[in-house]
Amino acid sequence: MHAAAVTATEEIERARHRMRELVERYLPHDGSLATAIPGLSLHRRASPMQPDSSLYEPSFAFIIKGMKRVVVGDETYLYDQDHFLLTAVGLPTIVQVLNASASTPYVAFKLDIDLDLARDLIAEVDQLGYVPEANGSGMAVGPVTPELASAAMRLIDLLAHPGDIPILARSLQREVIYRIVTGPVGSRLRHAIQVGTQTNRVSTAIRWLRDNFDQPIRIEALASIAGMGESTLHHHFRALTAMSPLQYQKHLRLHEARRLMIADRLDAGSAALRVGYESVTQFNREYRRLFGAPPKTDVRTILETVF
Repeated sequence: MHAAAVTATEEIERARHRMRELVERYLPHDGSLATAIPGLSLHRRASPMQPDSSLYEPSFAFIIKGMKRVVVGDETYLYDQDHFLLTAVGLPTIVQVLNASASTPYVAFKLDIDLDLARDLIAEVDQLGYVPEANGSGMAVGPVTPELASAAMRLIDLLAHPGDIPILARSLQREVIYRIVTGPVGSRLRHAIQVGTQTNRVSTAIRWLRDNFDQPIRIEALASIAGMGESTLHHHFRALTAMSPLQYQKHLRLHEARRLMIADRLDAGSAALRVGYESVTQFNREYRRLFGAPPKTDVRTILETVF
C-alpha cells in the first residue's frame, strides 16, 4: 500500500516537472500568456504579489509550483501544487500569489471550462450510473490525482506539438473535465450547468447581474428571472457565492471600477458613475472596505508595481 502511494506521488511529480518545463519554455518571464490551446493560459511570477482583483469565470486552475490565496465574499481559499481550484460560476475575487521567488517562481496554468463540452460529458457520465457528491459553493479546492496530473500534462504538452492542437486539444480537455467531474468536488460544476437544479437557477441570476451590474437591482425581479422565491434565491445564492445578490453586485461594480481606473485611467468619480454608483462618497467608502485603501492610493500602488 505504501509502495502504491509512492508510485502515485512520483507520477504526479513527473507530470508536474514536465509541465513546469513547458510553461517556463513558453513563458520565461513574469506574466500571463494565452496559448494556442482554446481556453488555456499560462502564468508565472518570480515574487509574491499584492492582493489583486480578478473576475473568475468557470475554470480549472492548476498550480505547478507555488501557492495562491483567493478570497470570494467572506470565504478564503488557499491552494498549492497538491490541489487545484475549480470555479463553477463567474465570481469576483481578490487573489494573491504567495511565497514566490526568483529561485522558486510561481508557475501555473488555467483552463477555462467549455460548458457545452462539460454538459455533454456529464450527460454521458450520468448514463453510466455515476452518483455525484453533495452540492456546495461555486468554488472549491480539490486534490491533484495522478490521473488528473497526467491528463493536464498531456494537454500542456500539445504546446510542443502545435500541429496536434486542432485534433487533440478538445479530447484532452474532455479528459481533464472528466477527472474533475468524477472527483470529490465535481458536483459544483455539475449542478452549475445542469438545467433545472437550484444552482443552475442561481447561475441564471448571476449571469443577469454580470450583464446588468450597473443597473438598480430589485430582488423580486431577480428571483423571477431565476424562477425561485426570494428567500430561496437568497439562501442558494449565498451558498454558491458566499455573498448576497446585493453584495455580489457591489463586488462586480467595485472590481470593474478598479479595472477602469487602471486600464483606462479614469478618476474615481468617473469610474464610480460608470459602474452605477450615485454617490462617490459611498463608492470611496465601499472601495476602501473591499480593497484596503482609498481608490486613488490603491490604483497608484498598483500602477507603480506594474509599470
